[in-house]
Amino acid sequence: MMKKGIILLDADRDNSRKLSNMLTSSGYPVTTARAFSSLEELIESNQYVAAIFDIDSIPVDNRAIRDLALKHPGLCLLCISKDRFHPELKDAICYHIYACVNKPIDPDELIFWIESIYEEENEPDT
Repeated sequence: MMKKGIILLDADRDNSRKLSNMLTSSGYPVTTARAFSSLEELIESNQYVAAIFDIDSIPVDNRAIRDLALKHPGLCLLCISKDRFHPELKDAICYHIYACVNKPIDPDELIFWIESIYEEENEPDT
């Protein structure tokens, strides 16, 4: 069975390429997107276990994240940001976002979160 992929949502092409290369070299299939609106179409294919989005480059709000999380409960949402605090996304971060990774990204930390997501995905339902 093929491993489900990760959607990488980042408006910054350079950052997106670096992150995509890092994940791909660690054995994770990655699909990149540039806008939140293109996520929906990708997710519908059900080929993805997680979406990582750069909340510094992608405008997003609590409602958009909540709607996405409720519509696709099997998809883990990770965000990356240079800022530690996002008061405008407090609800989304509390309830719908799996983890938020600070920039500059520590590859070991990001891989830890992704491995955790894949482990949960592969656990048998009890």
